[in-house]
Amino acid sequence: MSTFTATDQPPAPTAPAARRKRRVPYWLLLPGILWLLVFFAAPLVYQASTSVQTGSLEDGFRVTWHFATYWDALSEYYPQFLRSVAYGATATALCLVLGYPLAYLIAFRAGRWCNLLMVLVIAPFFTSFLIRTLAWKTILSDGGPVVSTLGSLHILGLTDALGVTEGHRVLATPLSVVCGLTYNFLPFMILPLYTSLERIDGRLHEAARDLYARPLTVFRKVTFPLSMPGVVAGTLLTFIPATGDYINAELLGSTDQKMIGNVIQSQFLRVLDYPTAAALSFILMAAILVMVTVYIRKSGTEDVV
Repeated sequence: MSTFTATDQPPAPTAPAARRKRRVPYWLLLPGILWLLVFFAAPLVYQASTSVQTGSLEDGFRVTWHFATYWDALSEYYPQFLRSVAYGATATALCLVLGYPLAYLIAFRAGRWCNLLMVLVIAPFFTSFLIRTLAWKTILSDGGPVVSTLGSLHILGLTDALGVTEGHRVLATPLSVVCGLTYNFLPFMILPLYTSLERIDGRLHEAARDLYARPLTVFRKVTFPLSMPGVVAGTLLTFIPATGDYINAELLGSTDQKMIGNVIQSQFLRVLDYPTAAALSFILMAAILVMVTVYIRKSGTEDVV
């Protein structure tokens, strides 16, 4: 009969082996860190350098630490900044109003149709962003179904008075730009909302009903508070790209609906004023960062980030 002795225990790992084991997580993080350095940090540093340069395309640009470019850019293009924030916020609010009921339906009422509905939500991503926006240009055209329907309902007169349409037409107005933004970014709102709602334990709804809570009270006291992480994530995923978008304003709007993204694109590719374009990019990024930080603090859902 053999006896167990201390010599039968597995040998303790040596110091070099322990150090290699501790380094494994860092090696796994290395590809992601390299990706961020090459495709985010390096371009960010280059843009920061460009924003404080002076010169011209013919004579070349050089770093002169000309920070007045930021003030000049903001002073000249602040209307486009305000318009971008207004359009982005309006589209985000519409996406929330339209997306929440659909996400609620998929999470709690769809049953065996859940997967099909999710495929229909994601399906637009299989089509080019540009093609989808051009389709809306046809839909909102003067002879399209939207203008005909609104005209028959005598709504265009009211929208003209409110300033969202002009001359009894929808295309090339603020309404058309907001419609394009809402449609293109609606899936970004629905997906996090569905994920958050789907995690809610159905027994909580049953407990609220057992306590004689009305359906509206159940939604207000149970469902909506528990879905707040999805609401915050969805609004961020919608507001940030919608504010910086330029395709919808370019194709569905006119010169009066240009957003800051259109100005940056024009400064980079047409005017070739690289310092101003870089400064506008940093101002937009800083403004969005401040608004997002305040929003997360006020919503009390810092855990979503």
